[in-house]
Amino acid sequence: MNLFSALRPALPILIGAALMLSVSMGLRQSLGVFMPALTKDIGISVSQFTLAIAVQNLAWGFLQPFAGALAVRIGYRPLMMAGALLYVMGMSTLWLAQGLLGVTLGAGLAIGAAMACNGSAIAMAVASRPVSPALRSTVLGIVSAAGSLGALMAAPVGQLLSQSYGWRVGVAGFVIMALIILPAAWYAGRVDALPVPPSPLGEKDNAPDMARFALKHPPFAVMTLAYFVCGMQLVFLTTHLPSYLDLCGMDPMLSAQALGMIGGFNVLGSLFFGWAGGRYNKLLLLGGIYVLRSFGLAWYFLSVPTPENTLVFAAIMGFLWLGVAPLVTGYIGETFGLRWQAMLGGIAFMSHQLGSFMGALGGGLVFDAMGSYNRAVQVGVLVGLLAGMLQMAFALRAELPPGQPKPA
Repeated sequence: MNLFSALRPALPILIGAALMLSVSMGLRQSLGVFMPALTKDIGISVSQFTLAIAVQNLAWGFLQPFAGALAVRIGYRPLMMAGALLYVMGMSTLWLAQGLLGVTLGAGLAIGAAMACNGSAIAMAVASRPVSPALRSTVLGIVSAAGSLGALMAAPVGQLLSQSYGWRVGVAGFVIMALIILPAAWYAGRVDALPVPPSPLGEKDNAPDMARFALKHPPFAVMTLAYFVCGMQLVFLTTHLPSYLDLCGMDPMLSAQALGMIGGFNVLGSLFFGWAGGRYNKLLLLGGIYVLRSFGLAWYFLSVPTPENTLVFAAIMGFLWLGVAPLVTGYIGETFGLRWQAMLGGIAFMSHQLGSFMGALGGGLVFDAMGSYNRAVQVGVLVGLLAGMLQMAFALRAELPPGQPKPA
């Protein structure tokens, strides 16, 4: 039986989850293309815009565990549909914003809360349930890859509309694109009708007990800690790369092309790491991603930016971007089971979003204080190397929790 035949019964759920992830991730990753024009038009600073993005990441991160636990109680469909409506409202608030408050409420709080209901932790948990364990890592890679296509389309569209008609028209285009999340969430919500496979460890009765159990497991705790650096590096790029290129006198369209390149190579990276995660140590692969990203950051920001090396850098970072999602989700599912997968993924993701907060806000503060991003990049490279090596060290000595059989 080929892969398509094996997945055919699950396709409506998987397509819905992938489309929901693609649009929700693609739009929020591309907000940086509006930053130069938006900040000048409504009279806010770069650090104030990045404060709104930092609020988005904190809201997403801190609400994600609660959203994952709520999905166990009310089901995925109601949660995802509510998130889709909130996403449209948040993007509309940004469209109408006249100052920092509107940007913070729209691009910050509302979209952050929506992402807790429609982002990677929920989408990957939904995609895990309708497929067999043998296919799960590959399927998570496919869904993550499909989710990467959003940035490939959203960034160029937003930049083109913004350059031609103004940033408000660009954001209005994002409002229309956000409406796609509604039907995607509805179809992905079919997962609620499927049974939940039992956990190999036995399941805890409530969310707090399950969370404590997972956090006492050293490999999970280290993975969660290292996830902080993942968020810091990625959001620094999505938020500040357009500003950096503008500072260097590059064509404004280059930033959209770079973000689009990240989205395109993200597809290849997600597919590769989904495949590799089914065959090799997932935590070791995670550590390797963090180390390679750090080398990529050091190479690019120590060189003189050109259109050619910018696109090469974007391709490298894109390949190493969302490949973490199938690895983290797959590790949690095979170790702790599927019932609390979204909640445990949310706990790890909270650390990721604290890193995102530091990447967005810290980069803006460094730029405002020093007029360059050099010191922010140095910090990002250093902590990335440390986190990657720590993750790899624990992966090599990690043991499964008591009672967990080693996978064949």
